[in-house]
Amino acid sequence: MSTTEQSQAERDSHSFFGQPRSLANVAGVELWERFSFYGMQGILLLYLYYSAADGGLGMSKVTAAGIVGAYGGAVYLSTILGAWVADRLLGSERVLFYSAMVIMAGHLALALLPGGIGVTVGLILVAFGSGGLKANATSVVGMLYKPEDPRRDAGFSIFYLGINLGAFLGPLLTGLLQSTVGFHWGFGLAAVGMGIGLLQYSFGRKRLPERSRLVPDPLPRSKWVLYGLIGLAGIAVVVVLVLTGVVTAENLSTVVIILVVVSTIAYFSVILSSRLITTVERKRVYAFIPLFIASAAFWSLYQQQFTVVTIYSDERLDRNLFGWTMPVSWVQSINPVFIIILSGVFAAIWTKWGARQPSTPIKFAAGTAIMGVAFLLFLPFVGGGPNSTPLLAMIGILFAFTIAELLLSPVGLSVSTKLAPAAFTTQMVALFFLSVALGTAISGQLAALYTTAPENVYFGVLGGIAIVIGVALGLAARPIVRLMGGVR
Repeated sequence: MSTTEQSQAERDSHSFFGQPRSLANVAGVELWERFSFYGMQGILLLYLYYSAADGGLGMSKVTAAGIVGAYGGAVYLSTILGAWVADRLLGSERVLFYSAMVIMAGHLALALLPGGIGVTVGLILVAFGSGGLKANATSVVGMLYKPEDPRRDAGFSIFYLGINLGAFLGPLLTGLLQSTVGFHWGFGLAAVGMGIGLLQYSFGRKRLPERSRLVPDPLPRSKWVLYGLIGLAGIAVVVVLVLTGVVTAENLSTVVIILVVVSTIAYFSVILSSRLITTVERKRVYAFIPLFIASAAFWSLYQQQFTVVTIYSDERLDRNLFGWTMPVSWVQSINPVFIIILSGVFAAIWTKWGARQPSTPIKFAAGTAIMGVAFLLFLPFVGGGPNSTPLLAMIGILFAFTIAELLLSPVGLSVSTKLAPAAFTTQMVALFFLSVALGTAISGQLAALYTTAPENVYFGVLGGIAIVIGVALGLAARPIVRLMGGVR
């Protein structure tokens, strides 16, 4: 490399708020993916259970919430496939690019195809595309830094800021279109947003590190046909189970939970038994197990923003703003506003504290416990009627959601790349997303309990369980840190 090239590389490595220039490019495509994802998800549950007269499909709330939870779980479950394709076939960068195309096609299906057909085709495409993009975008961000680079957690917080800019704008705009001209216009806007993200990303692909295009563990060509047949057989089994009524809309979230649990056990077993990892790497994977459990507990509560909190906001929240009724989906933009405001604050704190900042297990413990506290904050408002919960109260509850999220989610993305064995870089990120998949699918299942159990029991018990898990993880932090082998 010439002196000029070295100087340019050095400038690029610090040209985006002190972070690598390519962070802006990857954060940009993730921003628009989140715009489309949360914009669509902000109106999805309403589309499923609103009556046909209101433009919906008229499902029961329990079934609709189960579908949303199962779909969300499937998104994160499919990160396994996206990670495998990256590590064995195409490399992370290419999978990221192609996945964005699949996502856009899914939103177009929701916008253009009628009824159940549009929901089925659209959600399958968005789930697979989002799974491929999520794990690999995170992996590519991790590749922008050396393992010991102290900017890493701050970089992931900035990346998370981009995610939440999209998550803020998506529900606002799709919700506005849904409430004025109809659901399919909202889904169409999600497709447009993903198209913008795909276009901007295509201009900066060449600047990404070469290793983002490398395949860490290439699948021998002699096995391509075998794995292709296995994939087709898996699709055939799913089709048969659906056509024979074994898998239905009512039990979909349960099926996804089972798949995630089985996949998690299998994934940990494969990594831990691999001859490609060292003793230190194996200990780090063991250290990730309690973090996985806490993460699943956290997301089972947090993801109820799209199930229980949506139903609660539709039925109980006072959404009157100076004589105008705010769309239900706008509630889902409250959390991203706090993320946007506080991401930089958290990034600055972690950067300033440097090696003195709390360890990852302590951050996870605090995030899980605070999420439990957020659920307890619903208790003063249980049992009320329509418009009985002030909007300011919901804002306060979602503020607690945000603090918990910032302590766990970006830190979880970061630690998954730091604890990852060299041979399983992207697949370790997929394991973190499996914890999100499990929690998200459980959130859909829990929504059924919300419709039957007393509210004080529902919010009190779930909040209490999360607090206990957080405290237990905090007490186990020191032995976990020792297993992490120098990673904090």
